[in-house]
Amino acid sequence: MADGGNGGSAQAIVPRKGPEFAWADLPRWWFGNDPFRTRFFDAMSLLFPEGEKFFIACVRDYRERISDPALAAQVKDFIYQEGQHGIVHTAFNNHLKAQGVAVDHILERQKDIMFGFFRKRLPKVFTLGQTAAAEHMTALMAHGFFANGMFEDADPRVRAMYAWHAVEEIEHKAVAFDVFQKVARGGYFTRVLSMLQVSLTFPLHVFLIMRHMFKIDGVKNRFGVWMKGLWWLYGPGGLYPRLMRHYLAYFKPGFHPWQHGDLDTYTRWREAYEGSGNDAVHAADTVMAATRAAA
Repeated sequence: MADGGNGGSAQAIVPRKGPEFAWADLPRWWFGNDPFRTRFFDAMSLLFPEGEKFFIACVRDYRERISDPALAAQVKDFIYQEGQHGIVHTAFNNHLKAQGVAVDHILERQKDIMFGFFRKRLPKVFTLGQTAAAEHMTALMAHGFFANGMFEDADPRVRAMYAWHAVEEIEHKAVAFDVFQKVARGGYFTRVLSMLQVSLTFPLHVFLIMRHMFKIDGVKNRFGVWMKGLWWLYGPGGLYPRLMRHYLAYFKPGFHPWQHGDLDTYTRWREAYEGSGNDAVHAADTVMAATRAAA
């Protein structure tokens, strides 16, 4: 398995069946009893099922035009992985629904935006550019999830769900991009414009969902919670500043996803997962232990 300190070689896309988890006894604030960090990832989970459907549809627009057998096979496995992500996150989102979160309303609103507006009003090459941009953002987050022990005080099951999802985002991170460039012949301007749009609207949607979640949670001192949480995200040493160099690489004219992203964590997770009979919790815990030991 190749490693890439300054980028790695493409990894095989493994069509795994999504792991199953029992969520009934999951604490409401499963991330260190912190409402902001918990609801940040809960809100992202809400966006995944419809988002995955959107990504699949945008890549399928060009599927019949793919002449490269290797890329065609990657698209097939990409579609399978994205479908599994939707299934696993839907199960988690049903747990959120039981907490009083307006899951169905949020999903319908998201569907209206993605399929009622983007897919109907924008050129197909632009929506494929949106897909490539979103895949880059999820992949760079995936590369950075465990690098600094960020999930140290998270519930092991949710940590395992996001680790599994992260691994698959890394495996297929170049598929939509390659279809965009090689098949749709998308240009640099479309690539940059679609990334700027995704960069603005994705966090906005997450924050709006979090505001709703804080309300049903009865969070007190919401201003303080927001300020502390936004510092965790955007302050010096925060989640996004640590990923900024990887994010900005997308704007280079000669960029390709496999030029960036260390693969040590990916390799460790995959070895632990496959060596334990596909135990996602064990694999995530193994990665977490290695990160802790290296700190």
